Amino acid sequence: MRVAIGTKNRAKTKAIENVVSTYFNEARYEQFNVSSNVSEQPFSDEETRQGAINRAVNTLKASGADLNFGLEGGVREMDGVMYCCNWGALALKDGTMITSAGATFILPKEIADQLRDGKELGPVMDEYTNEIGTRHNSGAIGVFTANLVDRTEMFEHIVKLLIGQYIFHNSLTK
Repeated sequence: MRVAIGTKNRAKTKAIENVVSTYFNEARYEQFNVSSNVSEQPFSDEETRQGAINRAVNTLKASGADLNFGLEGGVREMDGVMYCCNWGALALKDGTMITSAGATFILPKEIADQLRDGKELGPVMDEYTNEIGTRHNSGAIGVFTANLVDRTEMFEHIVKLLIGQYIFHNSLTK
């Protein structure tokens, strides 16, 4: 089974490989730098979900693989509070698109204000933590949950939802 991943981000690729290898023994992975065709910093569930879908579709176009994943992180506001949100999409060769969302958590005001000013979360988090590549490791979720949940674990949950729906979808078509 060929599995194509629409990013080279380590947290996201590790999440996909960890989950897929649990359910499919002979998966071969390929990574592609594909566009999300949305803002660098998506600002709603709708835009974040669309970014994940676009990554999955663009990955399918680039690879023709059996499973084509797109994962996207974004933010959304509710009642004046900014939350980090995350979406995943799985594009299949038959045109089926499967989507799911994951953890949502509050961003501190000082981070949210910078995003409202047009900055992207990844670089803001690097500056906040005095680290490079936060988005490839613990991510904002790791920082703001005292490392109880890191970015890979958060995306693993989304990938499990996608794979579970894929397995269910396949059971209906047999």
